[in-house]
Amino acid sequence: MSGSRWLLVLLAIAGLGLQAELWFSDDGYRKTMKLRAAVAEQRELNESLKARNASLDAEVINLKQGQDAAEERARTDLGMIGEAETFYQVVPVARASD
Repeated sequence: MSGSRWLLVLLAIAGLGLQAELWFSDDGYRKTMKLRAAVAEQRELNESLKARNASLDAEVINLKQGQDAAEERARTDLGMIGEAETFYQVVPVARASD
């Protein structure tokens, strides 16, 4: 074989070795695909958290500006009643045992 063929064979072997390292090493193609999937998953999580934050921001603004929202929170979360309201508690009648 001539010198140029040996050089071509040597370059082909080196190229195959580099390709194998690219595809099968820990830092190669598989890791890149896993990282891309992780980034996509994190982006989805970030979008859902952005939506939740926007909802909470709107609620904070509503609580700061409107008294109706504060009254509603006091009624539902704290069980409070208004000054002009009357609270009635209905207690079921206990049956006497026979």
